[in-house]
Amino acid sequence: MISLGLLYLALFVLTKVIHYPEPISVIKLGLAPASKTPTLMPWHVIDPASNPIALPVSAEKMPAEIMYQGTSLSFNKFLKKTDTNAFIVIRNGVMSYEWYKDGVTQSTQLPSYSVGKTMTSIMIGQLVSQGKIKESDKFVDYFPDLKAGTTFDLVTIKHLLDMQAGVGVSDNYPSGPTGWGLAIAQMYASTDIEWFLKNNRKMAFEPGSKSEYMSVDTQMLGMIIKKVTGEKISDYFSKNVWQVVGAKYQATWNVDRIGGTEKTFCCFNASAIDYAKVGMLFLNGGYSGPNRVIDKAWLNRLTTPVTTLDRNWGYGAQVWHPYPNTSLMLGLHGQFVFINPATRTVIVKLSDNPTDSDHESDTAKALFEISNLKS
Repeated sequence: MISLGLLYLALFVLTKVIHYPEPISVIKLGLAPASKTPTLMPWHVIDPASNPIALPVSAEKMPAEIMYQGTSLSFNKFLKKTDTNAFIVIRNGVMSYEWYKDGVTQSTQLPSYSVGKTMTSIMIGQLVSQGKIKESDKFVDYFPDLKAGTTFDLVTIKHLLDMQAGVGVSDNYPSGPTGWGLAIAQMYASTDIEWFLKNNRKMAFEPGSKSEYMSVDTQMLGMIIKKVTGEKISDYFSKNVWQVVGAKYQATWNVDRIGGTEKTFCCFNASAIDYAKVGMLFLNGGYSGPNRVIDKAWLNRLTTPVTTLDRNWGYGAQVWHPYPNTSLMLGLHGQFVFINPATRTVIVKLSDNPTDSDHESDTAKALFEISNLKS
């Protein structure tokens, strides 16, 4: 017992030095399935609309069989095999299909992981359209105390948006306890985001010279949002996005510490139906009812790939484009908001895929086929 006590004390001191939560909290976070993580880190609340927009409902049958990884599966087996927690189809503004795993309901908050990156980009677009920031602005223009005297100082908002900044925090996510020493895991669990960035400014490549998916880029965008607005990112998002889209349920955004900074590269948590309402903005010219959330120029930015990243998918402004004229908000553990303007369809699939699973291409293909079905 004494030895265990001394070990815990040593780990506790270490976690304080590197700005991690205390050891037991880190262990819980590392072992939890994706859907259980929202309450394992501190969070800020995002208030819903006072008069939520009610979506019309119809009944659509899903296909009897789905091709997935070369095998024909019944639709229910597809949902089970892909660890699905929630599955929603919106066609022409009508919710035509809604399914939840046992224990999950319409109001259940489910994590976004990197779907949160698109939420961050929407806020950046609003600040650009208001003339408060420009894509050519450098990150260090807003944080001069973080100048490094290297090419880090040349990173612009545009570089960050398109995953071309080159800041050397690899997105090779950890598996197993030793993985918590990796920088991406440190950023995920950090209790002080600015401290983390100050200690992770080494460059992997010159800004704009290549493209590589790095979550630190989006975190730096979030820091700019907080600095420019002078308020909590969650409060800004609530007033300018969440309430305007007519969100039905409260959302949360995990932070490094209460009153601190939102982890904008991930860690946004909401109900499936409200994720869908954000997706619908892409089909409705950036509008939710009479209210514009995304202006025309930024909607074009969100829906136009400017580079190619993993899986040979197009990418731009924190949005994936797996097929021509489609858009996808994608999260690590199988979080999908798939948007097909050709059929005016939004599909939300929120899942618990393991960290090391290779599912994105096969799942996106299945969603694309479902989106092209006639209701």
